[in-house]
Amino acid sequence: MLHASANGVFKFGSRLVRCALGSGGVIPAGVKREGDHCSPIGRWPLRRVFFRPDRLEAPKTALPITPLAPQMGWCDAPEDARYNCPVLLPHPASAERLWREDHVYDILVILGHNDAPVLPGMGSAIFWHLAWPDYRPTEGCVAIALADMLDALAEAKPGHALEIAPARSGQ
Repeated sequence: MLHASANGVFKFGSRLVRCALGSGGVIPAGVKREGDHCSPIGRWPLRRVFFRPDRLEAPKTALPITPLAPQMGWCDAPEDARYNCPVLLPHPASAERLWREDHVYDILVILGHNDAPVLPGMGSAIFWHLAWPDYRPTEGCVAIALADMLDALAEAKPGHALEIAPARSGQ
């Protein structure tokens, strides 16, 4: 089990490292809405790892892994049938590009938020990805440093989840 606390602490195994969460804070998943910049409280299965093969070797992990390609995106348009699903770009509705110029999606893990079933408008593209060097807030994702991501992925197994939780004293 991986754990991200609202006070910016990410735990895997016995390690505690820094993380960034949504600029809107953390909120219960049932009130999460598209574009609110909040990270949804809950336990989210680790679905699949994506990585930039032009920048990194495939990370060592037991999780399903797929190299990113320039045409890959993620639909964030609630009215679209592919909402909160991977798409190929260009896509007729709004979609986030996964192949980015910056490095935050050099490795990203799809979290199982709002995917079983997908409910329009309840939040899309909730990922676990790489943090900016200054750990600036995300748009609702969980972000950690590259070295920490590689270590955590090496320990991750199918069936593991990432829990996003409110801040707790002592963390």
